[in-house]
Amino acid sequence: MDLSKFIEVAGPMRALGVIVTQNGEEVARHLWEGACRRNIYSATKSYTSAAVGLAVKEGLISLDEKLTDAFAEDLPEVVSDNLAKATVRDLLTMNLGQGKGYLMGTDRPYYPDPNWVKTALAQPFDFAPGEKFVYNNTGPYLAGILVQRRAGCDLVNYMLPRFFAPMGIQRPTWETDPLGNNFGAGGLFLTIDEFHKLGLLYLNKGNWNGRQILTEEWVAETMKPQANTGMPGIEYGYLFWGDDKGVYRANGKYGQSCAVLRDKNAVVTVVAESRDEFKLLDAIVEHIYPQL
Repeated sequence: MDLSKFIEVAGPMRALGVIVTQNGEEVARHLWEGACRRNIYSATKSYTSAAVGLAVKEGLISLDEKLTDAFAEDLPEVVSDNLAKATVRDLLTMNLGQGKGYLMGTDRPYYPDPNWVKTALAQPFDFAPGEKFVYNNTGPYLAGILVQRRAGCDLVNYMLPRFFAPMGIQRPTWETDPLGNNFGAGGLFLTIDEFHKLGLLYLNKGNWNGRQILTEEWVAETMKPQANTGMPGIEYGYLFWGDDKGVYRANGKYGQSCAVLRDKNAVVTVVAESRDEFKLLDAIVEHIYPQL
């Protein structure tokens, strides 16, 4: 694969690295800087989705469980009808029912209460679950909290023997909330190669070198439309972005992207420090996808 045009376009947009694998073989790689561990921002959500998949497989979590049962001790004094309807599944689809995004990066440092679970559940649920797509951090954060509570340990320790270690990923750094819980909506630090392995795992239907880490059923459910985004051609699965061509991506701020192209049997991963992240995605579509 010839990356010269992508390198020419993406370099000025502060791309830091790109890896392309197709049919099980790495076909292209370019690093503008050394592959140290970096914050993958909201691409972290896709790892929380995987953690939920592990917990479902182990019987720790049911997607049909009501939030009022899962977080019974953290509920506001008055539980709205919309909150009462919400389930664990709604935490994964950006259709939770809250009318705006909460626990976002510019807000978190200023919350007076260190218990972000109570803070999140106390916010208005303006819509019925499934009624309106609103990108937010509340859902993935609460999903991660539920896994941690049911597993009796943080997400890193839960996923290390079940997910990270089997794929050759040593203990990662992961942002925590004020009470020490891993923040399931962001703040996971990985190298580009470690990030790329997420796409390879999902391309291979949850199997890594003969070990079934995630069930095929979970991967299939994750990478299909689970929510009406209201945006033409844009789909959303379980904490993965998708499109109507069947490409599903773990996406993070400033240009972090791990895309699973099932029709091409390929994975494309880019890390960046870009303030033109959407133009960077366009560059991937224009200069890499056509060569696959």
